[in-house]
Amino acid sequence: SCRNTNPFSSCCCNLYMTSVGAMSSSKLLHVKSRCPLYPGSDIKRFPVPDDKVDWTREWPQYEPVSYTAPSVLNRPQWADPDIGSFSPHFNAVDDTVDRKSFEGNYRVENGKPLNPFGRTGLTGRGLLGRWGPNHAADPIVTRWKVNESGAKTHHPVSKLPVLQFVSIKRNDCGEWAIPGGMVDPGEQVSVTLQREFSEEALNSLSLPPAKKEETFKRITELFKSAGVQVYKGYVDDPRNTDNAWMETVAVNFHDESGSSVSELPLQAGDDAGQVQWVDMDSSLALYASHSHFLEQ
Repeated sequence: SCRNTNPFSSCCCNLYMTSVGAMSSSKLLHVKSRCPLYPGSDIKRFPVPDDKVDWTREWPQYEPVSYTAPSVLNRPQWADPDIGSFSPHFNAVDDTVDRKSFEGNYRVENGKPLNPFGRTGLTGRGLLGRWGPNHAADPIVTRWKVNESGAKTHHPVSKLPVLQFVSIKRNDCGEWAIPGGMVDPGEQVSVTLQREFSEEALNSLSLPPAKKEETFKRITELFKSAGVQVYKGYVDDPRNTDNAWMETVAVNFHDESGSSVSELPLQAGDDAGQVQWVDMDSSLALYASHSHFLEQ
């Protein structure tokens, strides 16, 4: 989800939804972070060719557009003040806000952090609340697909069991995604993972007390298990700017027996239009870097 950041109304760079995503290991060029039109606005980025993305490439002609969304400038709880009106401690845990990057130390120039993956054609924070890294968490909840008698379903070609994951359809741009969201200040990532899944895929905030208790018990049981971290690092997200960017931790929680989360009725929360179990398939077109996470 875009919890604690303003959701955007238009998804751009759909062409790249499955091609370039989370990229820390090979340091590929970010693509969606250079979308010509900044999401949720009519702001056009300064065009950045592939050979000028890296900050080490001299480019005196670079004149990025400066943009921070009004929703961020209105100073909601999840947003930093403007640089100059406060003194953040970058590359550190700053009070309760984690300003460290999973990609290592990033450069700070003229008091502003620089995107570790290079130029984006836009300065400021855009739709993102924090200067520097904006931390999210993505829970990938999986189960084996079974037939009516409870036996595992096998793929007709590979003959392997079919894996399913919980997917939500985002209200903001209509794309399918993993139910995730922003890490609150001082919050453990494990708490974020459980909270976001409960709110987005099970609509836990709207459940009656008795149902809420049963749901909490089942969810806690699954999320207490040793989830497998499939990715931690930079996300090539269309909201990224030269000075603010998305990073995430994606963790897989597998319901092997099909007796915990699998038995709970899925119900979309506020950020989601629909929610369902989806067969894992390499051809899936998912939001941002989510296809990459599933490949892991």
